[in-house]
Amino acid sequence: MGDFNLISPPAPKKARVRCGGWSWGPVEGAKLRVLSNGGGIQSSTLIMMMCVGELPWVDHIINADPGDELSATYRHLEWLEAQVLRYSNGRVMMHRVSRGGRLSDRIRNRATGRGVINQDRFVTIPAFTGRGGQGKRQCTREFKIEPLEKKQRELLGFAPRQRIPAGSCEVWIGISTDEVVRAGAAFTSWTVNRYPLLEKRMSRMDCVLWLQERGFPVPPKSACIFCPYKTNAEWRWLRDNDPQAWADAVEIDRLIRNTPSMREQEFLHRDRVPLDQVDLRTDEEAGQGMLMVCEAGCGL
Repeated sequence: MGDFNLISPPAPKKARVRCGGWSWGPVEGAKLRVLSNGGGIQSSTLIMMMCVGELPWVDHIINADPGDELSATYRHLEWLEAQVLRYSNGRVMMHRVSRGGRLSDRIRNRATGRGVINQDRFVTIPAFTGRGGQGKRQCTREFKIEPLEKKQRELLGFAPRQRIPAGSCEVWIGISTDEVVRAGAAFTSWTVNRYPLLEKRMSRMDCVLWLQERGFPVPPKSACIFCPYKTNAEWRWLRDNDPQAWADAVEIDRLIRNTPSMREQEFLHRDRVPLDQVDLRTDEEAGQGMLMVCEAGCGL
């Protein structure tokens, strides 16, 4: 028989199904309880609630570090580690885990033709495309969720690919009432997600007030410095408060448009213009601050 080539497109990759659980309250029979620590306001509130006795201690606290957070976030993580050590008397361990290397380094390597790190494949970010679309978000899964799951498996004492009984690990996640759409069941059958802030009916602002009333620092929002999901206010804060991080974000924004073999241009900002050319002025700075004032004279 002669050679032949398949002309049909490859089968699409199946979406990962959530096989685990979601618990309202403690998970009965769990062998391990961990807190996923993002270093932001909500997870910091959970940690400090454990410190002052408003929540019971978990067994371990795990931070998945993509290597590209704000310097202020890394300083806050160090402060949290000191508080946990102090209040738990060393009984609770805080762990920092990573995929290895930084996502920003992978973007730089791809743009300069140096390939990927340790023969690892490139991981995409949800950048905005020039044709009005948005790229796939692989970064959260591969730089956050997978390192966390790997550490949880290790703490349970199971080898890679070894079967773990269902419901073995209870995972606390700091999702508040104003972002309840993000809450969901775990992806793996052996983990069960739990959301203590939802159980307490606490919003993000409730967390801020809780921290302030007790004299604890309020951290900045935890995210990579070049995350495309930033609002204009967050981009403006980055530009005005962390010049090095802003310069790095501008560099990444430029690199994702000047990468060999790219099908279309990509941008970090939803306006789809270079980041250092985006109009980040407030309404007042742009002379628009009085346009929404009612002229009916109610307050006269």
